[in-house]
Amino acid sequence: MSASKAPFSAAEYQRRLRITRKAMAEAGIDVLFITNPSNQNYLTGYDGWSFYVHQGVILPMDGEPYWWGRLQDANGAKRTVWMDHENILFYADRYIQNPDNHPMEDLASHLRIMGYGDSKIGVEMETYFYTAKGHAVLLDGLPEAEFVDASTLVNWQRLIKSDEELAFMRRAARISELVIERAIELAEPGMRKHDLVGELFKTAVQGEDDSWGDYPAIVPLLPSGEDASAPHLTWNGEALQRGECTFIEQSGCYRRYHAPLCRSIFFGKPPKFMSDASQALTEGLNAGIEVARAGNRACDIARALDSELLKVGIERPNRAGYAVGLSYPPDWGEHTVSIRALDETVLEPGMTFHFMPGLWMDDWGLETTETILIREDGAAETLCNMERKLFVKD
Repeated sequence: MSASKAPFSAAEYQRRLRITRKAMAEAGIDVLFITNPSNQNYLTGYDGWSFYVHQGVILPMDGEPYWWGRLQDANGAKRTVWMDHENILFYADRYIQNPDNHPMEDLASHLRIMGYGDSKIGVEMETYFYTAKGHAVLLDGLPEAEFVDASTLVNWQRLIKSDEELAFMRRAARISELVIERAIELAEPGMRKHDLVGELFKTAVQGEDDSWGDYPAIVPLLPSGEDASAPHLTWNGEALQRGECTFIEQSGCYRRYHAPLCRSIFFGKPPKFMSDASQALTEGLNAGIEVARAGNRACDIARALDSELLKVGIERPNRAGYAVGLSYPPDWGEHTVSIRALDETVLEPGMTFHFMPGLWMDDWGLETTETILIREDGAAETLCNMERKLFVKD
């Protein structure tokens, strides 16, 4: 293991390689090529804002993985990955945004030299960072190879968190608490949203003590009033208004690990339908957390939530959460288990989810959410500690 700033122990990385290679063997894959930045980080420790160009990790069935990317990012790999520097491969800058050349030509050459020209190669076809053009060039460069879709093969290995990972998520959770506490403290009618978000960014990056804040995979979401009926609006220069509800969806982030936390604020006296909905949502969260136990299923959480919401006539057509942990933009979800009525994945200790049953109605919305950890015994643990309710500033 090389001298680097890789955040985890050598034993932790070896554990990750073992479980990933077991999944590769079960799928009959000879070598895996990973482009998802979260999966690259998971296997090698690589951490840099370079995912806008072609890069990835080559994982054979034996030996150390290889990080492959742009020449000017090779030093970043040397500073962050745990492998020996000989396992850092790079392509020349002439391949960057050049219609006459493509980085996958270089990758195909490396794979041929390694002896994988006629092998079964796993690639992440359903990810933001593996393009149609890149796949076509790779196929052309390795005509005798067989390519198989391994889009979430590594994602599923990330589902159960180690103690080392949970320590990072707890730090992220504390940052989430600080951000929401700051939002509730500062937000008031007349305050411009971008001013509030500026303070929240500052709080998120400063963190607390040695738990400094990293950039989260999703920017703060902060819609108000009728805009809160849309879950993925960000902020603007408008002022917060009396008589409106604003939700703050965000996550603290520590060393790329997240623990999302969302709360809603109403300025003035909320209408009864919104107070009733918020109370039902809290009861649904409590019920879902209670059944989120090892041996139960993801769908059991969703059904416990839905039964409480139906008491006030609310039916949610959306999933109520997803696996969460290590991630890069544009999403902090892990793209594996979903908290919804059709997902029968059995819950196991160490799984972590953003339990987020947001209510997005025709002309209003609110969110109260928790990041939860499935424990060995008993109901799930909430990583953040904050009252579950609609906060009112009258």
